[in-house]
Amino acid sequence: MPLWQIHHPVGAYSEQDKRAFATDITAIYTAVGLPAFYVVVLFHEVPAADYYVGGEPSDATVRIVVKHLARHLDDPDRRRVMTERLDATLHPYTRDRKLHWEFHVEESPRDLWMIAGLWPPDPGTDAERAWAEANRPLPY
Repeated sequence: MPLWQIHHPVGAYSEQDKRAFATDITAIYTAVGLPAFYVVVLFHEVPAADYYVGGEPSDATVRIVVKHLARHLDDPDRRRVMTERLDATLHPYTRDRKLHWEFHVEESPRDLWMIAGLWPPDPGTDAERAWAEANRPLPY
């Protein structure tokens, strides 16, 4: 599952912005065959008095932590392409709003991950395609 935690200034995003942002993020992963329900996006509003960058309060910074479990990329070229795709997806919600942004991606081992008591199916399998089609976990 990709888990996105978006730490942002208070009021940076409306409910409509958050929905659009989460939809754009989800599209990254469904485009490569992941079930939409794998994608979890959490928005965390942080007041400037609690948000420091370089030791100074910030009211214009977005910090994103992305955790990947379903897919891992070992090839440096594919990692670069993925990172640049994530960055491009962020632009309407960061650069275009004149916000400073930073993100990083962490990869967790698949064998430390379960959904609803089930081990997620291996990538590209019929079971994973069934999960994507049903948009929920299914016994297999």
